[in-house]
Amino acid sequence: MRGAQYVNLRSRLCANLVSSAQNAAPVGQAGGAMTITRLRIGRLAEARAAEHLASLGYEIVSRNARTRQGELDLIARDGRALVFVEVKATRAGSRVGPERPVLWVTPRKQLQVRRLAAAWMAERRAAGSAPRYAEIRFDAVGLLLDRADVVLEIEHVVAAF
Repeated sequence: MRGAQYVNLRSRLCANLVSSAQNAAPVGQAGGAMTITRLRIGRLAEARAAEHLASLGYEIVSRNARTRQGELDLIARDGRALVFVEVKATRAGSRVGPERPVLWVTPRKQLQVRRLAAAWMAERRAAGSAPRYAEIRFDAVGLLLDRADVVLEIEHVVAAF
């Protein structure tokens, strides 16, 4: 292979790698890779879920709260209760998964959210910024989206697990 051909091939390979990384970049989650599209839909769903909760009188404490073990979608306060909210979204007509988005919150996911919530509270306690709450609760919010990312349906399960 000649020098110019090698450089051209190398630049095309690099361009393909960059393009692939932008379209299906793995996001650092233990469960595997998440595409940019899924990440965008997830962020949109979390924003809509936060709006829904705020309209019900919840105070949003944190969005995408990071701990050393992972990320919690939403943390809110409902009166004297601290609420950890898991958000799931699917597209209308999807042939994959359960019929309702909240059913994606499997027992395994519930355990993960509980562990993340415990870690989040422990980190706040260690920093001295964890007020006491009368109740700790875990809610699930499922959103059904159309092809244009318009929310068709929101299902909010209080004390889901």
